[in-house]
Amino acid sequence: MPKLLYQGHGSFRLTSDSGTVIFIDPFIGEGYDLPADIILVTHQHDDHNQIGLITQKYECRIISNVEALAGGKHNSFLIHGIEIEAVEAGYNQGHSVDDSVGFIITIDNLKLYFCGDTSTTPQMSTFAERNLDYAFLCADGFYNMDLEEAAECAKIIGAKHNVPVHLKPGELFDREMAEQFNAPNRLIIEPGKEVELR
Repeated sequence: MPKLLYQGHGSFRLTSDSGTVIFIDPFIGEGYDLPADIILVTHQHDDHNQIGLITQKYECRIISNVEALAGGKHNSFLIHGIEIEAVEAGYNQGHSVDDSVGFIITIDNLKLYFCGDTSTTPQMSTFAERNLDYAFLCADGFYNMDLEEAAECAKIIGAKHNVPVHLKPGELFDREMAEQFNAPNRLIIEPGKEVELR
């Protein structure tokens, strides 16, 4: 089973069963000591794109919103047997669908949705048929959707586990806000804790 270290805010480290290391939106927290095989960046705001924190393996692949949206479409990638699909993000004042993405990652037979910075997107209505295992949903209510909208998105998406993240601008985490995330199948993951996904 893959392991996920929630580093805080919108930052994650994902490690496959075979040892492939993926960082998503590096910015904050601990756990940047493992060299990366893949780095994913949903958009170019400073709290999502601190690639310099990460030691990269020789053939490390960096996929930012630029590569993800190359050719004017949402692209998909297959790296070390891991499927990475760019999906819509944005639809709010701070984030445009033209320069923001989320990612659906299929790793060790699990499907994980990392929404990036977003409000509700039209594409979310198609996610239920994907049978997602985890959805990591931003809910700060300042730059993105708030807790209520994120909970509605969780209902639409229908993932087996819905994890609130990106709860307070620039901060690791806010436990009180996470407890107010009234979504089905809610799962709260504290920063700094590595969990086995199943």
